[in-house]
Amino acid sequence: MAYQEQLETGRQDLESLEFFIRGAMHDVGRTLLETLLKGLKANDDSGKNLDKRFRYKEERTKTIVTVLGKVEITRSYYYDQKRGEGVVPLDRILDVVGTTFSPGMRRIMGRVGVYQSFGLGHEDIKELAGIEVTAKEIERISEDLGAQAEQFLRTLEEKERDSQKRPIKILYATIDGTGVPVVKKETLGRQGKGSDGQAKTREAKLGCIFTQTGVDKDGYAVRDEDSTTYFGKITTAEEFGKIFNHESLRRGSERAEKVCMIGDAAPWIWNIAQEYLPQAIQIIDLYHAREHYWNVARLFWRKNTRKRNKWAEKRKKELNDGAVHKVIRSIGRLKSTTQEQREVCRCEMNYFDNNKHRMHYDQYRRAGLFVGSGVIEAGCRTVIGQRLKQSGMHWTVRGANTIIALRCCLFSHLWEDFWAFRAAA
Repeated sequence: MAYQEQLETGRQDLESLEFFIRGAMHDVGRTLLETLLKGLKANDDSGKNLDKRFRYKEERTKTIVTVLGKVEITRSYYYDQKRGEGVVPLDRILDVVGTTFSPGMRRIMGRVGVYQSFGLGHEDIKELAGIEVTAKEIERISEDLGAQAEQFLRTLEEKERDSQKRPIKILYATIDGTGVPVVKKETLGRQGKGSDGQAKTREAKLGCIFTQTGVDKDGYAVRDEDSTTYFGKITTAEEFGKIFNHESLRRGSERAEKVCMIGDAAPWIWNIAQEYLPQAIQIIDLYHAREHYWNVARLFWRKNTRKRNKWAEKRKKELNDGAVHKVIRSIGRLKSTTQEQREVCRCEMNYFDNNKHRMHYDQYRRAGLFVGSGVIEAGCRTVIGQRLKQSGMHWTVRGANTIIALRCCLFSHLWEDFWAFRAAA
């Protein structure tokens, strides 16, 4: 029940009173904002700085949706008759070129868009800010901001590459990939795992870099608080490698005392590591490695849980001790009775043999290093999955990449830096 109705009926509650006062304050704020904008217009001489080919033509009125509601502002319009090009200098000053939303309103829309579906976002903005926008408007603004966030991250890499001079004891880099559901046109000609052979997702590559200063009382590695930064994109491994290189340099890989690269066995990951971080200690994620001997155990002892667990437990100890050759030998000693068993044993023996130089887990433990890629796996769930892999979602590659860029800013504690970058620009 609206507060005005409550005054008439004598029924009142605090909630309605709060929203009534908020609306009234918005009205006062909107009036004040319009007054300030008129003053800015009266003192605007930015047209004098335009190229001489532009001539003043007329005054034009524009309605802008702000965090206080809709306001109107009159601006001077200049026109180049020869090229058919017009410009409004005051729009550039106010940061409303090509949009009817104020910077403050766009910030709210981008913040909502980076956290949840556009369809639900407009309801939250109406409830929390008292401003009505459409889901499509939130989508468009979020994608525009995401494109700017991509530019910001590239600029950040260039400007801050050599700016941080504090010592770095151990720096970690880890990357992984996760499928993002996309619209059909983005998967044309791509092979998929579905029954029809058609791909329904595109791989988003995500990387993170963090540092470590020490270990806990039990000797296990401890990640430095707030040291994790993320970078990601749906792109080729080659282009992602360049992004990886920029971020690792920015974070200080060249001056770190020790650099570690952690990942699963995907060849593209280690190709990037070899090209851009050849000095890094390469570590296959221990928990991924364990899955490979478990693949064998499950196949050979489908119903005998006791034997399966006993055999796997021995392989666990061998792997923890860095005795990969013993794991390979143990798999090779199994008597295969089916083609499937022979093929799985061959594949898993090759896996351990090809990656044994990245499986010195006993040495890593003694050195107090991380041996798992839990940070990047959590990142795939939070940075990518929680926003881009919700039920019913299908993205364009461009749309997904803009949201990934915004979320990387957010989870890398660079959100305020991004908005400072926009203001400076």
